[in-house]
Amino acid sequence: MGNGANSQYVDKLIRSHNLISEQMDSPRLHILLTNLDRIIVNDIKGEVVEFGCYVGTTSLFIRRLLIKHSSSKEFHVYDSFSGLPDKTIEDASVAGIGFKAGELKATKRDLVRNFKKAGLKPPVIHKGWFNELKPKDLPQNISFAFIDGDFYNSTTDSLELIWPLLSNGGVIIVDDYMRSNLPGVYRAISNYFANKDARITHQKNLAIIQKNTPNNLNTAAGKALRPDQLWHP
Repeated sequence: MGNGANSQYVDKLIRSHNLISEQMDSPRLHILLTNLDRIIVNDIKGEVVEFGCYVGTTSLFIRRLLIKHSSSKEFHVYDSFSGLPDKTIEDASVAGIGFKAGELKATKRDLVRNFKKAGLKPPVIHKGWFNELKPKDLPQNISFAFIDGDFYNSTTDSLELIWPLLSNGGVIIVDDYMRSNLPGVYRAISNYFANKDARITHQKNLAIIQKNTPNNLNTAAGKALRPDQLWHP
């Protein structure tokens, strides 16, 4: 299949449905969905996972795109449904003390209700802190992952689970990259990928990470970065 993404369809999809929370915006959602579209169009093997789904703002659009393609990919979401965990020293920021433990709490019932309201099939839902999950809790082949862990440990725990299961050409997108008030995300990515074969690009506070990129497939992103480049919290 070709390596293009249907940007016009992605634009229409975003315009046709409301974002149900402020935790995602249209520009970042467009980047995320365009990359997922490329994964599907290029038939990269593996399922789709989301770590940190909250009320399902992004999850709903992922499901809609899978439906558009009549994709057989499984869709799994993971969340504590207990709000944010505690911060660690790696999350210390001079930008402020926001994002406290217990904030951004949603229930599994909230997530399911939002899918039913939208007339969409809910994903496979896994409840638990990311550090409690085991590899057996994930699909054994992953083509696309979205991580919104906010903090150092949550991001690291997610990457440690997902990366070994990510197919060649697969993509991980991590939210809150290079955000001064959430420096733990950048630190987690820098440390985890320091000695790994990954192509990392950056757009609108999203890290786009691709594994062993095939010659005929590029992410919908710009200039590649090394984890030690450009920005230091």
